[in-house]
Amino acid sequence: MASQKEVKQYLAYWFQLGKKVVIGNGAETLLPKSVIVGDRYSDEFEKCWQKIVSPESGDCYLEGTQETIAELLSPNWDMTSCARCTMPVPVRNVGMPPELCPCNDLPDWPNTDLPLPRIPVNNQVQLQLIRNRLLQNSKSDEN
Repeated sequence: MASQKEVKQYLAYWFQLGKKVVIGNGAETLLPKSVIVGDRYSDEFEKCWQKIVSPESGDCYLEGTQETIAELLSPNWDMTSCARCTMPVPVRNVGMPPELCPCNDLPDWPNTDLPLPRIPVNNQVQLQLIRNRLLQNSKSDEN
């Protein structure tokens, strides 16, 4: 089952590549200008997320896909990596997988010359983990 966190990350990745979320049966599209600010999602992204999961918004889906966000949040779906581009894609945990990855209509994707979309990272935590590994390595070298 895809968790709410995984579906949110899925949208964050695809927003970074310019994919929009269609809401209200095509009445509106959402694409935040910024997705990540430092070690968290941007306020603009968070507002989009709240609108997407709001029952008043009706069916919402990522542009180029057929599965609604509500469906992805049901127990019938998991998240995995696209075989072509390694981006997150939903897969049914029972039955046939979706026909297409959202990357199917991006003519310049995958592009290994560009940084990949990402989720927020706390730089301090990552630097502490690196420091701790270096300290462990230096202690093991002394022995």
